[in-house]
Order: sequence, then C-alpha cells, then structure tokens
Amino acid sequence: MIRIEICANSVSSSLIAQEAGAYRIEFCDNLKEGGTTPSYGQIAIARKLLNIKLYPIIRPRGGDFLYSELELAIMKADIEHCRELGCDGVVFGILTADGDVDKERCLELKHAAGNMGLTFHRAFDRCRNPFQALEDIIALGFERILSSGLEENALKGAPLIAKLVDQAAGRISIMPGAGVRPETLKELIGITGANEYHTTAKGTVESEMHFRDVRTGSPQEEFVIEQTDINVVKSLVQIAQSFS
Repeated sequence: MIRIEICANSVSSSLIAQEAGAYRIEFCDNLKEGGTTPSYGQIAIARKLLNIKLYPIIRPRGGDFLYSELELAIMKADIEHCRELGCDGVVFGILTADGDVDKERCLELKHAAGNMGLTFHRAFDRCRNPFQALEDIIALGFERILSSGLEENALKGAPLIAKLVDQAAGRISIMPGAGVRPETLKELIGITGANEYHTTAKGTVESEMHFRDVRTGSPQEEFVIEQTDINVVKSLVQIAQSFS
C-alpha cells in the first residue's frame, strides 16, 4: 500500500490533510526554517481533533543538526509532552560534527519516546555516508527515514533513494520527501519502489484582513497564508491508491 504523509504547518492544515485522505501528519511549525517543534497547545489540540496518526517534529531551531546539551534537554522535554498527549510518534535526527548519526544522543531521545514510533528526518540528507547512516538508524530502532536522496528534491535523489530501499530490504521504511507533488509522484514510485511519500502539499490563502496600510514587516508575505491544499492532497492520495 502506498501511503501519503503530510507535513502540516498548523492544526487547520492537519485537519485539511485528514479530510483529504492522508495517512499520517508530520506536525511542524516554521516550514521556512525546515520545520521546528509546534507549541504544546498546537500539539494538544491537533491530538484532540485528529483521528489519523500524528508525529510532531522535535527540532528546537532551524539550521544544522548538531545540538548543545541545553537543546538536547529541550528536545527531551518536548518528546515527553508528546508522549503524555498521546501522539503516535515523533520525528527527529541528531548528527555529530563529522556528519555521522549521533547514535548516543538519538538513543537518549528514543528512551524518552517510550513506545512512540520514530521517524529520522532529513538530517539524514546531511550525512556524509548515507549507507552507513541507514544501518545506524536501523540499529537504533527507527521506523522510517525521510530523505530527498541527498539532493534538493526527491526526484533528483531518486536513484540513491532506490538504492537505500534495496539496502533496507524491509527493515525500515525509506520515505521520499521534497518536491513530492501529483506531477512527480508516479515517477517517484516507479523509480524508488518506496511505499511512503512525504509532502507539504501546500498552497496559499489570502488573509481576511481588510486594513493593510502598514509600513512594517513584509506586506506581500504577511497577508498570504501558507496552508495545506485539499485538492493537492486528494490528487496524491488518488495516485497512491491507483498503485495500491
């Protein structure tokens, strides 16, 4: 079965994705930063309203994936909140300064997660040796790896993703992400053989503000809101179901 995971930037986007048939939500804030951990309130309300699987991202900031002790403590606290709220899983990844998977710190976060599922996010695409990183992540007990194949989008990285799927041999799910849209999904399925695909499926909606005569900020961005597009999700789900 081909499944579609939506990277949702709000509770509203999560509900749109659910209505359109998404299998799972990766719940993020600050998509322009690559995704950071949503607030406790957002996660709590999302868990209350969603019937599909909910995996908040555990990432205290944008930038690299080398974290201080303080940042690690924040990540542990966020994971504990997700567990208490009944989330199905969490999404994180930690690297060493040399570009390897930080197995020791990832294991600490795994222990904090308890029985929740684990996705290793696109920190994987910053690893110096993806084939060794895959083995390390499998040994840590993750369910899946989100990857663009170390390229700017999954279609460019599809040949490497296919190799990772072969190497994984069913031990872990390799989930292509970045540039997954209705116009690319069929080709990605054909090349990679992956069973899960990750996308924001985002569009834009106009702000309902009437007063817009402001001189601060960026009015072009301030009055346009990014949100999951129900029609894009429906198209992706339809394509996935045609393969299933």
